Amino acid sequence: MGDHYFTERPETASRPGTVDLVLPDLHLRLATDRGVFSPDRIDPGTRILLETVPPPPPTGNLLDLGCGYGPIACTMATRSPRATVYGVDVNVRALRLAEQNAQTAGLDNVRFIRAEEIDPELRFDALWSNPPIRIGKTALHDLLATWLDRLTPTGTAHLVVSKHLGSDSLHRWLETHGWPTRRVASRSAYRVLAVTSRGTTRPASDEDTR
Repeated sequence: MGDHYFTERPETASRPGTVDLVLPDLHLRLATDRGVFSPDRIDPGTRILLETVPPPPPTGNLLDLGCGYGPIACTMATRSPRATVYGVDVNVRALRLAEQNAQTAGLDNVRFIRAEEIDPELRFDALWSNPPIRIGKTALHDLLATWLDRLTPTGTAHLVVSKHLGSDSLHRWLETHGWPTRRVASRSAYRVLAVTSRGTTRPASDEDTR
């Protein structure tokens, strides 16, 4: 797959830059670099997620899975200042950038770490993710299964996936494997899926009731 954003230590030459994340409730200037996901702009899927997802729980443990340089985690931390936010990624360059961005924004309630550094007993009240679809279906399913099973009984994961990269097939896979899933938004060929813990009841989606 080459030197991609899901590489642990990218060999791509560094070329620092910045992007602006502007939402109705916040404006963050984020440091970026080559060798991380979407270094030149906020990815459209990430923006759609942040513009459509319900507010995160005000307290508890929140997770950004595949955090990159931190736009999702920093948004969660800004919107829920009394919660503890964890940003997880395999890309060391991205994690360093995310730490820098949280410090610049004055966010002291977010930690950016590798997956193995998180206590395996920790459970999450919310999970937001623009998941790394390009790692391949098997690896993606393994990744999601690991972390979705770490939701609290009342926790919800919100995932944004392009229709062209398999959002509908992922929706079916999640349902088939016991995670109640609903589509809560659809815009510009992206789907936002809300996923709840195994054994919970699947509520009707916004689109189901139209």
